[in-house]
Amino acid sequence: MPRRAPVFIFILDVVSMSKRDYYDVLGVSKDAEEKTLKAAYRKLAMANHPDRNQGDAAAEERFREASEAYEVLKDPQKRAAYDRMGHAAFDQSTGGFGGGGFGGGGGFADIFDQMFSEFSGGAGGSRQRNSGGNDLRYDMTVSLEDAFTGLQEDISITLPASCDGCSGSGAADGAKPSTCGTCGGSGRVRAQQGFFAVERTCHACQGMGQIISEPCRICSGEGRVQRNKTLSVSIPAGVDTGTRIRLSGKGEAGLRGGPSGDLYIFVTVSSHPIFSRDGNNLYTKIPVPMTVAALGDKIEVPTIEGKLARLSIEAGTQSGRQFRMRGKGMPALRRGTVGDQIVEVHVETPTNLSKKQKDLLQSFAEAGNASPESDSFIERVKRIWSDN
Repeated sequence: MPRRAPVFIFILDVVSMSKRDYYDVLGVSKDAEEKTLKAAYRKLAMANHPDRNQGDAAAEERFREASEAYEVLKDPQKRAAYDRMGHAAFDQSTGGFGGGGFGGGGGFADIFDQMFSEFSGGAGGSRQRNSGGNDLRYDMTVSLEDAFTGLQEDISITLPASCDGCSGSGAADGAKPSTCGTCGGSGRVRAQQGFFAVERTCHACQGMGQIISEPCRICSGEGRVQRNKTLSVSIPAGVDTGTRIRLSGKGEAGLRGGPSGDLYIFVTVSSHPIFSRDGNNLYTKIPVPMTVAALGDKIEVPTIEGKLARLSIEAGTQSGRQFRMRGKGMPALRRGTVGDQIVEVHVETPTNLSKKQKDLLQSFAEAGNASPESDSFIERVKRIWSDN
């Protein structure tokens, strides 16, 4: 077994070196004061927050990295441990290189198995003391009109909520949780062999740090129960399919009084029978009579506001031409700008003509060249044929 010790040293070094230095992450020196750390973190968090960078995986990773770095460096004890040992001080898969004797574990073989189990992900995410609740997702569909104006809507959702019978403690009325004697309330036990140590979840309290001898009958000691809740959700103007709205602390309740997770509203904007959307611009196709396209006139165009707007059609307008109505599109989410409405004209060919109308059109055709594009196309075809 001693021959394998260098292998463990190599693996632990790789784990420690896979992360960036916390000071480099925040862009501060190692002797930075608390206010400097806080200012650097706030700047990074504001720039890379997921709500501001929808779908940007790189920004989300920078936000996570900055939050992790600040969480350690703002705490004097954690910072001191990090300055001494680096990332190894907090690597749960290794337990760090700290001291401490066996805390209720087995022999060296158990430590060996535990280490490789955690390296490979087999140990899973163990519950910690006052374990926080999970984040939850709620899918919400809104109309294009609601996405234009924004709306306030109540939603009904069933989720684990704090138990009223025990106020979330998990203990029966009058009873109190006691500190776990095995782990001393930390929820973790440490086993050390030679120069390295491994932490594992305390089997006696399942990582909670407390033992409940008289559990609450309503929640069976969990501190939370399933409950239907009605929440008011504010949908801002300009949302699009894929927009996420975070309701802080409205997710799953934590175990035994732990903090609640967040609730994320995933928005889907339904399709519209008249408008199609591309970013903040709206597109619509409008039929125009042949006479209007030929002579020019003003037509009425529907807008997302629910009103009709006047649009000037120039004489000689061809089918497929697009006109831009500025400021008639969708508002940009939290930016204060508005997109445009693009109107595509489709010239209608008249049908079911009366004899008088046919005679007039025939006279119009015989009066001379009124279709320059068609005539030039035929001329190009004739030249191609003659060249061949």
